[in-house]
Amino acid sequence: MYQSDLLDRINLDPKICGGKPCIRGTRIDIAIILDGLAEGLTAEQLIDHYPQLTVDDIRAALAYAAELSRENIWKIATA
Repeated sequence: MYQSDLLDRINLDPKICGGKPCIRGTRIDIAIILDGLAEGLTAEQLIDHYPQLTVDDIRAALAYAAELSRENIWKIATA
């Protein structure tokens, strides 16, 4: 799956989850997925906790974080 396809799974809507990025069709914040991965949970464990998630949703959360980190690094490097 391409990066753009993964990012299409991310929803940014001020009416949903207070505008926080979440997985489209759910109210699962990207931060929840990333926090779980940072704590050492596997994709399978996250899916057990949140059965509506898919492996591609988890990959989408990682792709979103990667995009944000590239943007922030660029801003720091050009400051």
